[in-house]
Amino acid sequence: MMVYYRLYWTLWILSCFGQYLGQGLQFPQPANGAVGESVVLAPANPPSSSTSSLLIQWSFNVASNLIIGVPSGGEPTVSPAYAGRVSLNITTLALELRNLTLDDSGIYRLTVTPSAVETLRGETPLQVFVKVSNVSLIGPEESLIEGNSSANITSKGTGNITSVQWMKDNSSLSPSNSIIFSPDNRSVSISPVHRSDSGEYQCIYSNPVSSDRAKLRLTINYGPDNVSIKGPVEVDLGVPVSLSCSANSEPSASFSWTFNGTDTDVTTDTFTIEETNFTHSGDYKCTAWNNITKRSASQTHALLVKVGGGGGGLTTGAIVGIVIGVLVAVSGICGLIVYLIKTNKM
Repeated sequence: MMVYYRLYWTLWILSCFGQYLGQGLQFPQPANGAVGESVVLAPANPPSSSTSSLLIQWSFNVASNLIIGVPSGGEPTVSPAYAGRVSLNITTLALELRNLTLDDSGIYRLTVTPSAVETLRGETPLQVFVKVSNVSLIGPEESLIEGNSSANITSKGTGNITSVQWMKDNSSLSPSNSIIFSPDNRSVSISPVHRSDSGEYQCIYSNPVSSDRAKLRLTINYGPDNVSIKGPVEVDLGVPVSLSCSANSEPSASFSWTFNGTDTDVTTDTFTIEETNFTHSGDYKCTAWNNITKRSASQTHALLVKVGGGGGGLTTGAIVGIVIGVLVAVSGICGLIVYLIKTNKM
């Protein structure tokens, strides 16, 4: 212990002797460390390795609070408060500090005295952080319906949090008229929700030495809307027909069909007729239903069944007209024959 105090006073006297002749030792950037881990503090411009140093000393916050000192040609002497926690590289002047605590945050000063008339000094700040961990997201438990619901997502985590970042589907989430962040940026409110708000949300907690994130998926229920029916509007007699109904909906919509205003037993998205006849002409209405939003939407499709003919087939009305015309012609011929017979007899 006496050796340490003797060295302490020697270092302090030499430090004071050369303080007005000092030059700058430069450190590349402020240092950061994590509780329980290690950090290395090293000047970017250490004196040449060929320089015979009279004195090397590292101190904490003030020059008198020595960490480690090395007299010219001597062995390093470590302060009892740092025993087992520090080491010094004589060549690079790098100080390694192990098993960091929050109390290690502060200013670290390096003084090098190559000769009795020259002193080099530099300092660097060290900030020690508790690592970020246990990040989680709490979101709404009820079903979210487009236009009617609001969603609040709250984040939690432990450690020294210096930055909170939100993302949606791997892109940065920005505020808008419907997306509002809390003042501390640890929660986000979406009101009202839209279908475009569906997706994976991430919250990232970080500090200079660590980061952690949590994910939450939001599903916005919407629709049905934009109901459409695909299928022919005219079909030849006897040809099979399929009408396909679709709708934008989350979750997927269920379907029902009516024909000329009468309910059918078809409850799928496709209405199929195996073999058409004239009675199948009419209006087919598809209704889409969303069990979560309790909403429905419909679309109607008109189908005409006609006699085939390679694209030149006659419609039912044309056929009826031809039949009537034939019957009228036949009736006229029959009347003429009767008239001629009666005329000859007379």
